[in-house]
Amino acid sequence: MPVHSLDRPIVVGVDASESALHAVRWAAVDAALRGAALHLVFAVPAVAESPLDESPVRLLHDRLRDTAQAALDAAAETARKAAGDREIRDIRTFLVDVPAVMVLAELAATAYYVVVGVRGMSAYHRSLLGSVSTGVARHAQGPVVVVPGETGGLSDRPVVAGVDGSPHSVRALEIAFDEASRRGVPLIAVQAWELSGDSDTRSSDDAVQLLTRMLDRNTRDYPRVEVKSVVKEGRPARVLLDAAAGAQLLVVGSHGTRGYPGMALGSTGHALLHGSECPIALVRLRN
Repeated sequence: MPVHSLDRPIVVGVDASESALHAVRWAAVDAALRGAALHLVFAVPAVAESPLDESPVRLLHDRLRDTAQAALDAAAETARKAAGDREIRDIRTFLVDVPAVMVLAELAATAYYVVVGVRGMSAYHRSLLGSVSTGVARHAQGPVVVVPGETGGLSDRPVVAGVDGSPHSVRALEIAFDEASRRGVPLIAVQAWELSGDSDTRSSDDAVQLLTRMLDRNTRDYPRVEVKSVVKEGRPARVLLDAAAGAQLLVVGSHGTRGYPGMALGSTGHALLHGSECPIALVRLRN
């Protein structure tokens, strides 16, 4: 069925960095497209309780909270500008005294997406992914979007989805169809297969049949989405990265057929997280 999200906000992890503002801009456009609320969250580490209200630690913490609130206000204004003529249903800011990874991972259970930026701004970001982005991607109980840099807003570039038949991949493909429909762009559905190893897919024919079955589940609900199928032999991460070069969004399950229950981020998801040059949605089924 088509994906609805009015009851689930899009949550963005905010700090004082430019990479966080990239995430805010991407999330603002997506929230406007789907009519969802946008929640901006800044986590300021708590300090030990002090009997003295004027202690240096307490004063420093108060200054940090002031700085954080200013960053949240700036992020909200950035979101409004990024949405342009589209209206975001509701923008709210939250200042919390909880570690960022903990609060964002928990919010993923009730958010449509949790969106985070990364520290690196070039190909070198493969080794510079921030601890928050990697931590949230590993531990979130729901879909996470990692935005590696400035996305430039809406474009005619396609959405790419990785398909492998796993339950996470089924949900990822549904989300990819929904994103392509809302953005008015083609969807490229990619199935990689390997000749050896313990993969469930051992031949091109098997891969084509699997991809056809999964696409048939969605094309009836999204008849206007132009779909291109790609079946290619090779390592899944490499095939997907090649397909997503020039895409505006890559959507994959957080782990595939080789994953095990409770596994938060498989080897393919990890490689994509460190290699994708476009925003990547890592989809994990909620418990």
